[in-house]
Amino acid sequence: MSPAQAAAANGPQVAAPLWVLLPALVLLPLLLVLPGISHGGGWELVGQFASAGLQPSLDPLVLRSVLSGLGVTMGIALLGWAGSVVLGVVLGVASSRVVWQTVTGSTALAGWIRRLLALPRSIHELLWGLLLLQLVGLQPAVAVVAIILPFGALVARVISDLLDALPTRSLEALRCAGAPAGPALLTALGPPLLPQLISYSGYRLECALRSATLLGVFGLGGLGTELKLTLQSLAFRELWTGLWALLITMLLLEMLLGRLRQRWAMPGRLALGQTRVGGSGRELLWAGAALLPLLGAVAWGLGVDPASLLRWQPLPPMPAANWGAVAALPWGALVGNTVVMTLLAAALAVGLAPLLLLLVQPWPGGRWALQALWALGRLWPPPLIALLLLFLLQPGIITGALALGLHNLGVLGRLLLETSEHVGDGAEQALLGAGSGPRLALLYGRFSGLARPYLAYGAYRADVILRESVVVGLVGATGLGSQLLEALSAFAFDELLALLLAYALLTLVGEDLSDRLRRRLLAGAPRPGSPGVGTPDRG
Repeated sequence: MSPAQAAAANGPQVAAPLWVLLPALVLLPLLLVLPGISHGGGWELVGQFASAGLQPSLDPLVLRSVLSGLGVTMGIALLGWAGSVVLGVVLGVASSRVVWQTVTGSTALAGWIRRLLALPRSIHELLWGLLLLQLVGLQPAVAVVAIILPFGALVARVISDLLDALPTRSLEALRCAGAPAGPALLTALGPPLLPQLISYSGYRLECALRSATLLGVFGLGGLGTELKLTLQSLAFRELWTGLWALLITMLLLEMLLGRLRQRWAMPGRLALGQTRVGGSGRELLWAGAALLPLLGAVAWGLGVDPASLLRWQPLPPMPAANWGAVAALPWGALVGNTVVMTLLAAALAVGLAPLLLLLVQPWPGGRWALQALWALGRLWPPPLIALLLLFLLQPGIITGALALGLHNLGVLGRLLLETSEHVGDGAEQALLGAGSGPRLALLYGRFSGLARPYLAYGAYRADVILRESVVVGLVGATGLGSQLLEALSAFAFDELLALLLAYALLTLVGEDLSDRLRRRLLAGAPRPGSPGVGTPDRG
């Protein structure tokens, strides 16, 4: 049987570049549903919001308030990031199979530690923050620890996976030569791990800044609190002052981290010779030495007192546990709504990024405009996007899915742009020379090699969106997140415990499914090593 006959026998096949556009088909049912949940009273407010972006408030009081809030947010992000990296490296080494195999000859303990770390990783930092807020009251240390716990568990997962994926020939040679386990592991696995650790740590700092802003939206201090208050009071000019300040900070941080990754962490640079590697090592030592006093100064300036976390405040009287009422909750609807909202948001984010790139491809400045919109989407927390959407839409699952989808579109859009720039344009230029249009040349020239890795990262991003679904409970997206926030505000700790366990179980199942799908997609990827794609390196 010829290949053509075999393909015909297997049914119609979808061309690989079109895979990246398939999730965008979710727009068809959404466009049918949106007229039924929309109301026309908010278009004037949306117009005022958009026009205020061109004339943000420059009042000195507003600027001082914005800069003060931004400083708190950046300080929380920096402390949370540093703590999570340290915790993640320690726990990542402790949960690495190759480490335990080298030290004890067995990997059983590594498996148990990985399972235990899955629990803090599955609970969103917002939930950690709200739980700690009930126990120790409002203080900056709450937001810092709320970032450290889930981020540290996530960093540990990535570090352990990276360690287990490294070649072990040099490690085995050192052990055969009689080297102790500790020095052998450090010598054989430390140098190849370091560039990946630096690169991944930079991405986590960007994520920590977004998380610190989100925690502020829910009253844990910083610029997020200012943004929410100005949006609720319709003070759009003051709101845009904070947004522009946050956007400038985010872009400067991305540029700085990009330059540092190129200088320290790129494998090509480390392969240039001993002199260059030694220079990078000295720079890393100096950077680490400068970071320690900076962290101390930030902690002192914010008034972070780790000991205060041990002083729990008295809780209000709690009613007796009523497990019958907990069992009577509409669990099917809660879980179903959460899953539907997650899938809708993931399909929107994954499908819209390549679709919008194709639409603006022939237009001068189109990519620049998309980059600006995606930058705003990344830094604009989903709850605030949801509040803005409530000007036009009724609360519910669709509104929550749109808020999550637009936020994650900013992340996936940036990823797609960065990765497409690393792919050679030979195929695209050949198609253009053959007379193809710019959109077809982009689709079949560049997107061909990115389809599988991009969808693999989209599968990982769906897992992130599932965790983030808790943050849009404010818009009445009736899922586990909304019910969980209600239980927390009512001090119904029996219901809260059950919902936390259900949420953790659901996110762990989603994580396992996304891992399986990602491995299946990457198994046939023509470019499995495409930078930034296919690995869970962005939160």
